[in-house]
Amino acid sequence: MSRTAVAVTPARGAASRSARRGLACLAFAGLTWGTTGAAVDIVYRSSDFGPMAVSFWRFLAGMVLLLAVRVLRPARGTTAAPRPTRGRVLLFTGTGVGLAIFQSAYFAAVRDTGLAVGTIVTLGAAPVFTAAGGRLFLGERTGRGGLLAVGGALAGLTILVLDGQEGVVHSRGVVMALLSAAGYAVSNVLGRWTGRHGAGESPRTLTVWSFAVGAAVMLPFAWGEGLVPHTAHPGRVVLLLFYLATVTTALAYPLYFAGAAVVRAATASVVMLIEPVGAAVLAVLFLGERLTTGTVTGTLLMLAAIAGLAVAESRPAASPAPGVGTRPAPNSPGRRR
Repeated sequence: MSRTAVAVTPARGAASRSARRGLACLAFAGLTWGTTGAAVDIVYRSSDFGPMAVSFWRFLAGMVLLLAVRVLRPARGTTAAPRPTRGRVLLFTGTGVGLAIFQSAYFAAVRDTGLAVGTIVTLGAAPVFTAAGGRLFLGERTGRGGLLAVGGALAGLTILVLDGQEGVVHSRGVVMALLSAAGYAVSNVLGRWTGRHGAGESPRTLTVWSFAVGAAVMLPFAWGEGLVPHTAHPGRVVLLLFYLATVTTALAYPLYFAGAAVVRAATASVVMLIEPVGAAVLAVLFLGERLTTGTVTGTLLMLAAIAGLAVAESRPAASPAPGVGTRPAPNSPGRRR
């Protein structure tokens, strides 16, 4: 017991510090993403820009900014870039397509059903889809408590949709929000697969390549909508697009990938609930949107269910006392001999 405890404790301390940094990264990303919907909603009100065009410019500008940072401030000890193996190509392509669907469908949901409901449905359904994907493709068990939490989330989503009064919830916007959640789940499951198999991609590299793929996917759709907006307020639109590209994209996405790499996916889902809460507050206070009793009830039920899902998934991974006989996780320091 003494030998094992002495050997494992420093590693657990380092892991704890890494987890705290990851949580801080996720919290910051969630706070900035909570402002994305409001910024996009103002862009819609100020111009004829569509969701595909906004997504394209956000991906492209974010990629250019990250490449500029790499040139101006190269990472220490930088070596030659790994060759584009089949696994890396599939990872970048899948993540880029998933993010393109996530972002564009979310912007469409904001346009069709409003900021508050669009954000709440997207961020409420995404952890449920992620848990299902983890079970189907990664063999992760959700457990009885997790299944109850998924059922509660679906019940909250049903209440939210059925309460759709005119001007509050629109079915087309809800469908786009669910599609956005599915895109998020694809990117999340791929990220978890990458960590499990030790691909070791840096957050900045994964973000740059994902944005490149996303921009390529969105270009024809953005071209059809119109790449240049017609607006009576060009300064406002340009400023908002610059904010989207810098703070909520080039800064927030690498932080999100960095945090997700060291924090449990279930924990990350709970931290990212900062986003819908912040977005809903902004929508009600500054954008004139309203929340009905049913919408609030469905929202609270969904958020409570997702928190329960996170607890259910996190419980089996609680650190056991040394010598109990439980097997360490495949990538844990305690497994090395």
